[in-house]
Amino acid sequence: MTVVPYKEDSAGKKQQVARMFDSISGNYDFLNHFLSLGIDIRWRKKAVKLLAAGNPKIILDVATGTGDFAIETLTLNPDQVIGVDISAGMLEVGRKKMKNRGYDQKIDLQLADSENLPFTENKFDAVIVAFGVRNFENLEKGLAEMLRVLKPGGRMIVLEFSKPSKFPFKQFYNFYFKFILPKIGRLISRDPAAYTYLPESVQAFPDGEVFTKILDRLGFKQTSCKPLTFGISSLYTGIK
Repeated sequence: MTVVPYKEDSAGKKQQVARMFDSISGNYDFLNHFLSLGIDIRWRKKAVKLLAAGNPKIILDVATGTGDFAIETLTLNPDQVIGVDISAGMLEVGRKKMKNRGYDQKIDLQLADSENLPFTENKFDAVIVAFGVRNFENLEKGLAEMLRVLKPGGRMIVLEFSKPSKFPFKQFYNFYFKFILPKIGRLISRDPAAYTYLPESVQAFPDGEVFTKILDRLGFKQTSCKPLTFGISSLYTGIK
């Protein structure tokens, strides 16, 4: 079953997700850090450290949103970072952020579909995505596109929410995610669907070993999954 933000809407998941992120783009950064208690910032730092050994010079950030993950990669001193997203609203906020911080010459944000990336094969030294793959309409197609544009030997990193399994954190997490987070998100974002969709999409996502098996089947090598913060999120890696 495909999880979508607006259940009464006949539009496809891709169109609904783009509209949802357009509607919350103005409050997204604040809510992201506030609702995760700032832990998402540490997760991104951990992810980027895994790229350091490969010294990537051209990096693609898929489902970039407002560009936080792309910004974090600047610690690696790449030559170019390209971020793509299907939400024009999120990209508008991201471009203002880049300009205000002086990153606009280094980070290029583009409107593009993750399942049909407008780049040639073997272009990027690294391809990354944070909290975006569960929003793909066709998960395997999006992952296959990431593999296609990655250079041989290049690394792919996926940071995504997962489902804690150990008592009592599992119970606390489920209560927070299903009841507290949607209420806070609804009050601040004014889009009730956005923060109801979040826990639903996480529950539906094939996390852990199931996800690494998908990566293996698509052709990624040396795949791995590392749970973060009691399993709230997971860090997946693979090599082309």
